[in-house]
Amino acid sequence: MTLSFQIDNVRVGSDSLFLIAGPCVIESEKHALFMAEVIKGITRSLNVPFIFKASYDKANRTSIRSFRGPGIKEGLRILKKVKDEVHVPVLTDVHQVADVAAVAEVVDVLQIPAFLCRQTDLIVAAALSGRPVNIKKGQFVSPWDMKHAVDKCRDAGNSQVFVTERGSSFGYNNLVVDMRSLAIMRKFAPVVFDATHSVQLPSASPGDGDTPAASGGQPEFIPVLVRAAVAAGVDGVFMEVHDNPKEAKSDGANALDTRNLRGVLKEMLLIKKALETAKATP
Repeated sequence: MTLSFQIDNVRVGSDSLFLIAGPCVIESEKHALFMAEVIKGITRSLNVPFIFKASYDKANRTSIRSFRGPGIKEGLRILKKVKDEVHVPVLTDVHQVADVAAVAEVVDVLQIPAFLCRQTDLIVAAALSGRPVNIKKGQFVSPWDMKHAVDKCRDAGNSQVFVTERGSSFGYNNLVVDMRSLAIMRKFAPVVFDATHSVQLPSASPGDGDTPAASGGQPEFIPVLVRAAVAAGVDGVFMEVHDNPKEAKSDGANALDTRNLRGVLKEMLLIKKALETAKATP
C-alpha cells in the first residue's frame, strides 16, 4: 500500500481506523454544530479519529424539487464554524472546478463525488489545491479503474489521496458491495468504506407530480457491512449519521441513527483488535 499522510489528528493509511461521519447535507448551522459535537463525543470516548462530513450543495439529487443545501457561501461559513468551534477536521463535496479554491480555503479534505470520479479537470483542480482528496468510487466503475483517478491526482503533484467504496450498481435501484474491491484498491491507495451509501436504494421512489423522486435504503445492514469491511482491512469507515433520519433533508432512508453509532463503532474496533491479535499470534 502507498505511504500514509496526516489530516489534522487523523492518520490516513496507517494501522488505525478512522471515521468520516456527519449528515448528508448541511441542514442548518445549529444542526451541523450539534451533529459534530455528538459524533465527536462518541468517537473521542472510543479513541476513534474523526473527520466531520456534510455537503453545502447536493448537486446530484434525483429530483429538482429536492433540498440541495445552503449553497457554497453559507455552507462554507457553517463548515468553518464547525471546524473552529468543535475543533475537528471537516470534509465536503466539490462539484465543479470553479468552487475548488474557495472550498479549499476552509475544509481539510476535498471530496470528489462518485458520479464525478472520472472528471479529470475536477480531480486535477482538487489536487492542485494542496488539500487531501477523497475520490468516491462511482457505482459504474471497476475497482482497478480507480487507479486512473488516483493517478490523475498524483500526477498533478498531490500524493494525499484516498478512495472510498460506496457499492456498485446491481440492476435498477439497487447496490451491492464486492468486498474484493477493497483489497484491490488498497494496493494503490488507502481505502475507506462508505457503509451508508452502500445500503442505498437509488431512486427507489419515482415520485409523481406532487412528490419528488427519492431514494430508499436498508440501514439495518449498515453494521453487517461495516464488520465485513473492517475484516477485509480498510483504513477508515464513512457513515452519514443523523439524529432523526426520518426527518433528514437528504439520504435519511440510508442514514445511521446517531443512537446506533456507538454500537457500530465498538463492533468495528473489536474486529480490528481481533485481526491484530491473530496477526501477532504465531
